[in-house]
Amino acid sequence: MGRIGACAGAVGQQQNPPKCECVQLIIVYGGTFDPIHNGHLAVAIAAQSTFQSDIIFLPSADPPHRPPTSADANQRADMVELAIAEHAGFFCDRRELQRGGRSYSLLSLQEWRLEAGPEQSIAWLIGMDAFLGLPSWHAWQRLFELSHFIVADRPGHNVQEISGELAKVCENRWTNDSMVLNQYPAGKVFRLNLPLRDESSTAIRGAFASNRQMNTSLPDAVADYIKRNRLYPSGV
Repeated sequence: MGRIGACAGAVGQQQNPPKCECVQLIIVYGGTFDPIHNGHLAVAIAAQSTFQSDIIFLPSADPPHRPPTSADANQRADMVELAIAEHAGFFCDRRELQRGGRSYSLLSLQEWRLEAGPEQSIAWLIGMDAFLGLPSWHAWQRLFELSHFIVADRPGHNVQEISGELAKVCENRWTNDSMVLNQYPAGKVFRLNLPLRDESSTAIRGAFASNRQMNTSLPDAVADYIKRNRLYPSGV
């Protein structure tokens, strides 16, 4: 059995895997980022402040559980890099673009686990809206074997909406202590509280289609990139 299989098997067998002494928590922030906006950055800043960790943005290539993106994968990754350029401790990882094929989060987390080792703490940063849709993801329950989840509050979505199989899987995983995520390699769920923001990529794309300005919702460099490349129907 390889390192991935050994780690996933050991962590997945119990809700509280053995504690470990590991280096700084790895936080992976996956998403389509179509386009990345100030709300995404606010979530990343809050997570960085809470956990004192770097944030690794992971643009998806071809998310199978979502409609096709408006900008192609390389353009979305370019926008991420522009948006985070002035934020210390923020990085962009293009592995899903380089890997090709379907953009399954499971594959990326397996790669991270293999690279980091079985005892390293890894967390997947996600909005509450996306977390509620987790049961539609490929092999979603296996994700808890490979990482923690840091769930950021989102307007119109709250923890009370978690139900069914997702609620059952999360039942004994919730923690309010940020330090707990450093003590275990995977399997915990932390709710990240931050001021709610109205920005959403869907709303921004809809505003572009209606010929409304959205510059205030976007980092300046991203707004300039959209305009130069005419990515959305009316530009910025």
